[in-house]
Amino acid sequence: MELSSGSVEGGVPFNDLPEECWANVLSLTTPRDVCRLSAVSPIFKSAAESDVVWQSFLPHDLESILSTAPDGSLLMSSASSKKEVYFSLCDNPIIVDNGRKSFSLEKKSGKKCYVLSAMDLEITWGDTPMYWTWNSISDSRFAEVAELKDVCWFEIRGKISTCLLSPETLYTAYLVYKFPPTTYGFDNQPVDVTMRLDEGEIGARTVSWNPQGRRRYINGSVTVRGSVHYPKERGDGWLETELGDFFSAEGEDGELEMRLFDDSGHWKSGFVLDGIEIRPKDVSRAAS
Repeated sequence: MELSSGSVEGGVPFNDLPEECWANVLSLTTPRDVCRLSAVSPIFKSAAESDVVWQSFLPHDLESILSTAPDGSLLMSSASSKKEVYFSLCDNPIIVDNGRKSFSLEKKSGKKCYVLSAMDLEITWGDTPMYWTWNSISDSRFAEVAELKDVCWFEIRGKISTCLLSPETLYTAYLVYKFPPTTYGFDNQPVDVTMRLDEGEIGARTVSWNPQGRRRYINGSVTVRGSVHYPKERGDGWLETELGDFFSAEGEDGELEMRLFDDSGHWKSGFVLDGIEIRPKDVSRAAS
């Protein structure tokens, strides 16, 4: 693409426009667009490094978010540019809210992503050592995870204020967990999931605890609310299962609640809970 032959209104060649002008233009696009355009010509490549561009993609309340993170001030002071801050938050989630949440940005859009740690969730009998224990494991981002010892009444609730999320964004919530070798009581036991925004229910479904096709943990044909939703294996060694979708509207300040409930009476053991992740819905993956 040759830009030197073009011009804007009034006959000014593209190459004669100041870099600040191109930076302002790029700031009106998306992070993915900026990365693509930076490969088009030297003009865009130079403008794409501007702090003006990457500051526009950072959350306006980033300083407030990072004020609850032990390494928040270090990130801002050590980064050489706003672009470095942006990609650091995409690639290296930071622990915020006094260790109870993880915060990051979706790389292609700059939308906010959160993980509510097990410590930030309401777990029935979670404070009773004979039913649940709290331990530190190396592959969790958080200081502690919840490990199930033995229960027949299984209930987990997570809540988040929608004002913490990016507006005008379709989000998906995921339960993040794993099974140790000693797991029992989860076979053929689907679980009900509901999502509520303030006082109104916005979604209900049935999920399986175990990946579809895995012989040991295959879910039975029992369906409570439509088809059964199966979890997937993540690249970090954990499983994740979709709890549902919700739209974060502009100016909305409500409370989203996610609830998993199994009152089948079957005793269960050996479930490790990392938390609930809330991130923008991958529309391309959903369509496929």
